[in-house]
Amino acid sequence: MLLTLSTTHRPATDLGYLLHKHPERTQSFDLPFGGAQVFYTEATAEKCTAAMVLDIDPIALKRRRAGGFELAQYVNDRPYVASSFMSVAIARVYGSALKGQCDEKPDLAMTPIPLQARISALCCRDGAQLIRSLFEPLGYTVTVDSHILDDTFPEWGESPYHTVSIEAQTRLGDLLTHLYVLIPVLDDDKHYYVSDEEIDKLMSRGEGWLNVHPERDLIVERYLKHQHHLKQEALSRLRDEQPAEKEDRPDAGEATVEEELKLYQQRLEAVITALEASGASRVLDLGCGPGRLLEGLLQRPQFVEIVGVDVVHRALERAAANLQLDRLPPRQRQRIQLIQGSLTYRDTRLSGYDAAALVEVIEHLEPSRLPAFERVIFEFARPGTVVITTPNADYNIRWPSLPAGRFRHEDHRFEWTRAEFASWAQTVAQAFSYHVRILPVGPGDPEVGAPTQMAVFSAVDG
Repeated sequence: MLLTLSTTHRPATDLGYLLHKHPERTQSFDLPFGGAQVFYTEATAEKCTAAMVLDIDPIALKRRRAGGFELAQYVNDRPYVASSFMSVAIARVYGSALKGQCDEKPDLAMTPIPLQARISALCCRDGAQLIRSLFEPLGYTVTVDSHILDDTFPEWGESPYHTVSIEAQTRLGDLLTHLYVLIPVLDDDKHYYVSDEEIDKLMSRGEGWLNVHPERDLIVERYLKHQHHLKQEALSRLRDEQPAEKEDRPDAGEATVEEELKLYQQRLEAVITALEASGASRVLDLGCGPGRLLEGLLQRPQFVEIVGVDVVHRALERAAANLQLDRLPPRQRQRIQLIQGSLTYRDTRLSGYDAAALVEVIEHLEPSRLPAFERVIFEFARPGTVVITTPNADYNIRWPSLPAGRFRHEDHRFEWTRAEFASWAQTVAQAFSYHVRILPVGPGDPEVGAPTQMAVFSAVDG
């Protein structure tokens, strides 16, 4: 059973610090079901690859009466395929890296870097599509090499075993966490008894991503070994742990600061005008909140398909209530859809649209999550037009009620100056083949510009 982790981060040998494993040594670890060895197949400044080989003793498993029927046999596939044994090994051998801890380079542990994980044999009886549907929404590029049962008899079809590679610009702790949870989900089995304590492990490892994953229910059910009462308890806890919802105004603190200018309405009008000018008919409102932009889009017959997306389920319920979806005429109701989703995890439901709008959304993201957000929107979803508005930090000195150095809203993680926003927008446009225009929104000031800044991205390929 083999798992390799590679990076091209410079210097790539920093992977040794992150894994707490020296590139020039081979290290061995005793595990309850066998042993593990970690060694490096390459360790240069350009690329570094760490390999973990798991050696499982099937006779010892038989004697300990571990697991179900397949583990009750001396001859089985458990020593050779990635399974819950691999998850336990990740937690034991790479425990500090799994937790995101690195005393020597703490900033690096929290920084997304180019990473690749390769599993030589992964059991998934549902085929390559399920593997992709679990990892791709998390932002990974997935390569699956499926194997036939017998080269001599190709008519027997494919085996349930696959060689899988996943790549992304991500934190090592996040990558290991996703492997830890999803490997036994794909294998659809566990070698140990699953009790209530397993829910706590799932909640801990799934924090920040599981509750918005499109395959959340399947992940929960399989991770908890199809025990219905455990699944219901886990799903209930996930619903209770939804992110805190903004108030029913577009952004309560922000609206108070900006109320005199009625800036929120000016933003909506500017965004709708940009969307109309793009010629779009199928539009995404990403981070739709209570549905103010959706309401404006519904009033324009040009937009024949409108989708509101938000990470908070209660926000979607409020949007449905504000839009009175249950009272709309059938033709109007068919134009609009509300779905739950995160903007930092790949979601195939967002692909194929003409345009997407993000009104005062990006400043609510942690800066470390921006690279994932950029790939989700500009690489994977890739609408023809993307319209983004965000506060202009230069203008904040013009708000008498806003103390110096404070953001317009307590939930903002950053606020960009005009130069910072333009630099970010140009970098994104160049990286993902878009043209971009930066436009002011609101009354202009000769010294500090307009209170809101808007970027309109247009895909080079149309």
